Amino acid sequence: MPEVPNENRQPVSGRLLFSFFVIADTHVNEGENASTSPYRTNLEANPRARQVFAELAAARPRARFVVHLGDMVHPVPALSEHKAAIEQFRSLAALLDVPLRLTPGNHDVGDKSIEWMPAGRVCEDYLATYREAFGPDYYGFEEDGVLFIVLNSLLLNSGLPDEARQRIWVERQLDGAAGKRVFLFMHYPPFLLSPDEEGNYDNIDEPARTWLLKQIGRQEMEAAFSGHVHNFWLHCRGSAKLYAMPSTAFVRQDFAEFCASDPGPEFGRNDAGKLGYFKVDVFEGGHVASLVRTWGRTCAPKQIPEAGTERLIAHPSTSGFNSFGVELRHPWAEVVQIPSTGGVQEFGRKRARNDYTLLALLEMGAKLSKVPDADLLDPSTRARMRLMAEFGHRFIATSLGVPSDELVSAATEFGDGVFALEVNLTLREFNRAHDMLRSIQKQSGVRLYLSVIEGGLDDRVAGSTFSHAIKAGFTPEQAERKMEFISEAVAEGVIDGVTVRLERSESLPAASHRLGALCSKARCRILASLKLHGAAADRWTDDRETAARAAQAMVLSRFENGVWFIFDTFMDVDRGFYPRNAFIDRRFNPRAAARACKRLSALFPEREPFVASEGSSTEEIPFKHSNRKHLLVCAPRTRAVALLESLPGDTGVQDLIAEQSGSGSSLRNWLAKISFSDREKYEAVLAYLD
Repeated sequence: MPEVPNENRQPVSGRLLFSFFVIADTHVNEGENASTSPYRTNLEANPRARQVFAELAAARPRARFVVHLGDMVHPVPALSEHKAAIEQFRSLAALLDVPLRLTPGNHDVGDKSIEWMPAGRVCEDYLATYREAFGPDYYGFEEDGVLFIVLNSLLLNSGLPDEARQRIWVERQLDGAAGKRVFLFMHYPPFLLSPDEEGNYDNIDEPARTWLLKQIGRQEMEAAFSGHVHNFWLHCRGSAKLYAMPSTAFVRQDFAEFCASDPGPEFGRNDAGKLGYFKVDVFEGGHVASLVRTWGRTCAPKQIPEAGTERLIAHPSTSGFNSFGVELRHPWAEVVQIPSTGGVQEFGRKRARNDYTLLALLEMGAKLSKVPDADLLDPSTRARMRLMAEFGHRFIATSLGVPSDELVSAATEFGDGVFALEVNLTLREFNRAHDMLRSIQKQSGVRLYLSVIEGGLDDRVAGSTFSHAIKAGFTPEQAERKMEFISEAVAEGVIDGVTVRLERSESLPAASHRLGALCSKARCRILASLKLHGAAADRWTDDRETAARAAQAMVLSRFENGVWFIFDTFMDVDRGFYPRNAFIDRRFNPRAAARACKRLSALFPEREPFVASEGSSTEEIPFKHSNRKHLLVCAPRTRAVALLESLPGDTGVQDLIAEQSGSGSSLRNWLAKISFSDREKYEAVLAYLD
């Protein structure tokens, strides 16, 4: 069986030192039912901030500290409501029982220094008010030998005396940081898309941008976090990761232009799926920054906060599921021109990349994606692929026909980040291309997987209906009939394996066993392409069944029988052919399948394979891992209850697709919470049997 390179490569190393949270843009109002904003969504800022602070206070194990990236309050300093909002913020932040490190934002000390800004610009009076209320506006602190620098980005380009003092202080801090790791916090991001972009409301202007990027590019810098934009972006500068953060209060609705769908409540401003904060785990080597979505949860005064914080957080850097992935049919590194519709962006357009698909992959702990060859050939998308590869993610690039020299060269140069090229050919074309494919394998070392394209009219006419569609990949039956053919092609060094198409109606446990036997006989690997759709003109919308199949495929992928599972597709297809719900919707927010994958990734970060147990069926998969027995149950809830009720009441269970999931509970407690009306819903449950 072909070797799989670097499956155990660890983007982070050593033990976990500590964790901290990063929140941004709470925009607390001057009163519970008052706001200086014309938007209704802003009235939710205080209840949402209260919920977040309560969640962070309840998080276990306790975080070392919390960083706020600015815009603590919404009324700007020029308004009389500003001081009342500061008192409201202090009251909400008092819920925390760990240190809170504050960073000034433009709503806290005034906007950046541009004459046409509609709000008051940063000045000595506003800075004095901030310092009296919150303390220093730039400073540093250390934890376990890691240096953290808080920067006042509003001072940059301000011409105020403290601009020069801060610059000197930052440079001295970094000059003295030899051998230390450095994390930087600020309100404004240096740029949205490119270091050489024009100045706009959402970035730092020149000349300070060049100075700041020079500091971020220093060898000691590991990460920089910024707020202000109320949306997520991820960049690299040297060895440092640059994270732009979502808000806890509302979304900047101009960036709803990313969505090829309705923008959501209040023109995209209340797209609650994009609200949240980050948990950052600092290891001896490297860090993992993970989004915790709040979905706009609120807590009113004197109300007991909702105990719904997501405790299971995943990331490719720590996931152990190397052989499970998704197909990225939609653009996932798309650059969009955001139109100027008024407000503070009245002139021109600003260009921004949509990073929400990338965020969803990170959040799910995904380690494998199938992409079209154009992604590997495009320099900008290839750069995003390299970034994902740094987290341990790998790609399969598809090629229609024999891969071009340019594609092979790109895959070779990319290295282990490209796991294989999937070659789509008819059998007749494949037979003619033997020598060319063998030469590619021999000279480049790139792994090739054959995906056979159906030709002719076989199996395309059902009664009076003609299926005008291409199908790629062997069916399981075809693969078995062609086993000798596949074995010979592998033995001759023409291919490393084949793609097999699994329709939605096929049992995954049965298919895994069947394909695993084929892998063993043919001494190859199989890419199982899992189809989510049914008929071309009917939409598939059963999110719970999709989540159950995703959970099954993840568990089966750890059996190490040579079968890799790739779902087609990652984002909903709600127009065109074969419409179907998938892992994320057209606003890039996760569906139930993404939640199930995230929780399994978090529950099983170790790399050891799962050991299959006897008795697998369409509804239950027993397995062992690290000397512990587990049972994955995927069935309508009435059937799931019947399967689980025979287990001891203290058996641990994890509901994989509930809206919120904690750290698990006993079976007895879980069963007690099921209402009669819930019993017909589809469910995916993981039981810890000992």
